[in-house]
Amino acid sequence: MLSVVIPAYNEADRILPTLRRMREYLDARAERYEVIVVDDGSSDATSAVVEALRPGWSQLRVERLAANTGKGGAVRAGMLAAGGELRLFSDADLSTPIEELERLAECIGEDCHVAIASRGLDRSLIEHHQVWRREIMGKTYNRILRVVALPGMHDTQCGFKLFTAEAAVACFTPLRTFRFGFDAEVLLRARRRGWRIAEVPVRWRHVEASRVHPVRDSSRMLWDLLRLRLRMRRI
Repeated sequence: MLSVVIPAYNEADRILPTLRRMREYLDARAERYEVIVVDDGSSDATSAVVEALRPGWSQLRVERLAANTGKGGAVRAGMLAAGGELRLFSDADLSTPIEELERLAECIGEDCHVAIASRGLDRSLIEHHQVWRREIMGKTYNRILRVVALPGMHDTQCGFKLFTAEAAVACFTPLRTFRFGFDAEVLLRARRRGWRIAEVPVRWRHVEASRVHPVRDSSRMLWDLLRLRLRMRRI
């Protein structure tokens, strides 16, 4: 079975088309699946919008967090609540099309327990770029990350990653980074287990109304990275 985890914070305005597109695709695969929307303490009608779809969609459920914990905390909750042998987390804006799951799934096997979508390997696949400030922020962060923790990784922040159940439990159970820097900790934990991480070029398009603030969140991510660097030997 496949589990799809969607972290959602105040996503009432755009979660519906994402869920409809996912259902269309997942139903057509004719394989067992579940979709878990993790409402990360939203103050809008995110949960209500999702709940309205549940009567006709038995594979859908909502996990509500009492307070906003951050994207990492929401993804962790969904990954640990999931029951699939494969567990994907996807951003609520579906900037990486759900069809790209197939590229990631092809890589899973033997020593590869994690496959991640990447915008850094083939930039010709980017259909709509971010504003230049946000692109520079992302590239700078990934360069620093390659130096201090994850050499060889070109894009750790794309919100579309696939894990085996074993890797999801091993990497998310001890997670200590609950906001936007969580991807680096998860991938570092996977590497420390000796698992190969497949970085897969995917189609991607920037969707407006991003939850990432270019100044505030870049500072938080760098602070999370510094803390990760200090904890590396204990991971």
